Amino acid sequence: MSTVPKSVAEFLEGKRIAVAGVSRRGDVAANTIFKKLRDCGYEVFPVNPNAGEVEGVRCYPDLAAVPGNLDGVVIAVHPEVSASMVRQCRERGVKRVWFHRSFGAGSVSEEAVRECRRLEIEAVIGGCPLMFCEPVDIGHKCMRWWLQRRGRVPK
Repeated sequence: MSTVPKSVAEFLEGKRIAVAGVSRRGDVAANTIFKKLRDCGYEVFPVNPNAGEVEGVRCYPDLAAVPGNLDGVVIAVHPEVSASMVRQCRERGVKRVWFHRSFGAGSVSEEAVRECRRLEIEAVIGGCPLMFCEPVDIGHKCMRWWLQRRGRVPK
């Protein structure tokens, strides 16, 4: 049985989560994350400046356009954009972010991580909610195990 890291557990305690980086084509990790969180009972908001609708729901151009408070943001954008997303989080009063990353760079950038520290935003660096949000499929369990041993997912 796996123990959920404290940073992950605290992120998943939130109920209203935005997912930045969703695609109209639906072929990116952000869309899968959006659907998993939605199916697990979270109120989830897709964010993409170039889409009016994603996965059958209204898509927001940025975090400022999302109505109400947000408990967290999954950042699944290109790493060159992730620091900008962190600053949007600060403007919205979001206290927790999760940088998606598996085998490549994902959404993690040194600048974005520094911005989180500077702005006092708690960050989960690496992995994704699919590795921790029950039920976890066997593929994500294996990836979590492997990537935790490589220091790319919180332990």
